[in-house]
Amino acid sequence: MAAGEQVFGFYIPTVTLMGIGAHKQLGEQIKTLGSAKPFICTDKGITKAGLTQKIVDLIKQDAGVDCVVFDDTIPNPTDTNVHDGLKIFKDNDCDMIISLGGGSSHDCGKGIGIVATNGGSIRDYEGVNKSTKAMPAFIAINTTAGTGSEMTRFCIITDTSRKVKMAIVDWRVTPNIAINDPLLMVGMPPALTAATGMDALTHAVEAYVSTIATPVTDACALKAIQLISQNLRAAVAHGGDMVARDNMAYAEYLAGMAFNNASLGHVHAMAHQLGGFYDLPHGVCNAILLPHVQRFNMIAKVSRFVDIAIAMGEVVDGLSQREAAEKALEAIKTLSADVGIPGGLKELGVQKQDLPVMAENAQKDACGLTNPRCPTLEDVIEIYKNAM
Repeated sequence: MAAGEQVFGFYIPTVTLMGIGAHKQLGEQIKTLGSAKPFICTDKGITKAGLTQKIVDLIKQDAGVDCVVFDDTIPNPTDTNVHDGLKIFKDNDCDMIISLGGGSSHDCGKGIGIVATNGGSIRDYEGVNKSTKAMPAFIAINTTAGTGSEMTRFCIITDTSRKVKMAIVDWRVTPNIAINDPLLMVGMPPALTAATGMDALTHAVEAYVSTIATPVTDACALKAIQLISQNLRAAVAHGGDMVARDNMAYAEYLAGMAFNNASLGHVHAMAHQLGGFYDLPHGVCNAILLPHVQRFNMIAKVSRFVDIAIAMGEVVDGLSQREAAEKALEAIKTLSADVGIPGGLKELGVQKQDLPVMAENAQKDACGLTNPRCPTLEDVIEIYKNAM
């Protein structure tokens, strides 16, 4: 934690419902918030899986109101995506947003909400706390474990004109109510389980080595790292393992608590460019970049990497501090390989000629501000090359 006079905020939803069967309380929460016309922001995959209709029926039964469904959210939601959803929200006089899905649905819903009450374009809100008015009432129902977006003040939207992922960090986009029910996560395919789980690990690791970490975020981050290390393999191997699913739901939420308040680092700053430039899956990009960025960071926080190694179950007795810290990077690589993450960016189609422009954009990303070591442009290009 930083020394000297400095104030640290702590942001979480007003209410979070967790555990097996938590989604069944949705109707009661809608009545509590007083909505007459909820707007559900989700995607075609969720609808195809039958979850959207399940939630619509539950709302009708328990809250006695009809919903408007927007299921055109895309992976890595764009400014166009947000404004398409906003039109439907306004045309139907909706008064509440319910995001259903993973990070894409939650972020798209946040984007719709912030523009619905503040006006203008979603591009106007890139940066920190640019809004001035509260969003409509917002419930985020999570189906992955994951992005943490159901409980954070982060909203990531791709600007299609620049091919850049905009980081919108605003306490007003924090959902009022977050619901994390492992029953809704059972159907996640192994590849998505792996990618979202490694995303959560990245959140926890980056928050733990952040320049604005506190004892509160440290506790969340280390527990998240431990739970992910102990449960992600099982969740990927057998999606119906409810113990692993439940523990992963808690882990991703704890990781969200950590990074929502300690922020992130250059893994996310660099991954955002890969997503914006190539429309690649965010969790996979994070997983590939994580050990390479942390190797660069290690000299700034050696003792913290020892803690990470221990949280991941590594035996460090008799090792020097540096040797023990190296165990953290080895454990990250092993976990990533075990759950089927590609070995490098080249497998995802990333081209070397694009690295300089992505590195330039990464240096402008707000997530890099709390990285424990300040990289030059050349450093970022080299990290990208190492991750190829």
